[in-house]
Amino acid sequence: MSKDIKIRKGLNINLKGEADKTLSKAPRSRTFAIRPQDFHLVTPKMTLKEGAKVQAGDTIFHSKSNEDIKFVSPVSGTLSEIERGAKRVITKITIEGDQQDTYKDFGIINPDSMKPEEIKSHLLSSGCWPFIKQRPYAVVANPQSTPKAIFVSGYSTGPLVADLDFTLKGKENELQAALTALSKLTEGKVHVCIGKSGASPLDGLKDVTIHKISGPHPAGNVGTQIAKIDPVNKGEVVWTVNAQDLVIIGELILTGRFNAERVIALSGSSVKAPKYYTTKIGAEVATFIYDSGLSEDNSRVISGDVLSGTQISPKAHLGFYDNTVTVIPEGDDYEFFGWNKPIFNKISPSRALTFSWMMPKKKYDLNTNTNGEHRAFVVTGNYEEVFPLDIYPLQILKACMVKDLDQMEALGMYEVAPEDFSLTEFICVSKQPHQQIIREGLDLMYKEIG
Repeated sequence: MSKDIKIRKGLNINLKGEADKTLSKAPRSRTFAIRPQDFHLVTPKMTLKEGAKVQAGDTIFHSKSNEDIKFVSPVSGTLSEIERGAKRVITKITIEGDQQDTYKDFGIINPDSMKPEEIKSHLLSSGCWPFIKQRPYAVVANPQSTPKAIFVSGYSTGPLVADLDFTLKGKENELQAALTALSKLTEGKVHVCIGKSGASPLDGLKDVTIHKISGPHPAGNVGTQIAKIDPVNKGEVVWTVNAQDLVIIGELILTGRFNAERVIALSGSSVKAPKYYTTKIGAEVATFIYDSGLSEDNSRVISGDVLSGTQISPKAHLGFYDNTVTVIPEGDDYEFFGWNKPIFNKISPSRALTFSWMMPKKKYDLNTNTNGEHRAFVVTGNYEEVFPLDIYPLQILKACMVKDLDQMEALGMYEVAPEDFSLTEFICVSKQPHQQIIREGLDLMYKEIG
């Protein structure tokens, strides 16, 4: 039996350029890349050298602090370049892909008859473990820990993000296999949240507790769902897995292959024909961006959504966890008297000279302009209107800025991740980098408390 959850606080950002529900196969990328920065706080240690031949699923590097956590190649080909930055830190590993992938065989398994440690060992050796993240700290999960619960969000509410009901369609067998395996790794429940209206492929699966959720963004964020279902307290750990990553885990279980295939939504007002593409993790985004075409040259490409994604070059590669690529106009122009006139073409939670609250379903063509400059925090009370967690957002941000660990603990730092503050950052009149502040606060706690 499902449990209904209604989120009341939040803000829907309706943008033009939503991806049409049509699926195309992206042209084969010439190169694929893995960026260690996608795996926060993981220090990579290479197991292969430049020029090495790899199959899809071969280990490229592992975590320096835990050799069991392996990161594998998404395709078969040749490891063509190991790019390093300051202090010789590895910033990108590039693989020149073959025309046709060959796969390392990890063997078919039956999670119903396996012990938790055997499932863990299989996920670790195959490179699927990095798909599992943990809270606190929003990092790759520690395989030595046992979570009190595991959470999967099958409901997407962010602006222009991929519709999970569409991208997961027809993948019920893989989803079931992955969820059955994950259910063996916790003494608690596997919580799966889906939209209250709609037909989710996740609905009706066994070994999980289904929650039907409704409300404005960030209702689809897994952090919001954790807070409403089973909040994280000091000393507790929960794991999270992206819904599309379940498909890769499930295919590994059913076929023995690490198939890094991903359905991504190419969206945004700068795209001529926004739609869905089938591609691989780490593929060049240019392969599908230029297939759909851009309506204007001066655009920003974002791997992820507009609130929490990463700005990349059109010639760069898809992020490891991303299932959306958004392209919107670059906001590098100056708006004369923009601060002192009625605003009809922007979204704002304020009613001072703004009118978006009168047209909640209107779609906007926004650019990247911040519409203001960085300044000290202005106390407006607006953060609380869009922040559904039972936490004081302004106070926890200030505690992070002054590095007050006791206050950070007391205010609920263990249950948050940077993405939970993407909306407060969007409406911030002070233009403070909320997500960066939270990330630095979590890193400090990880270093000092562990």
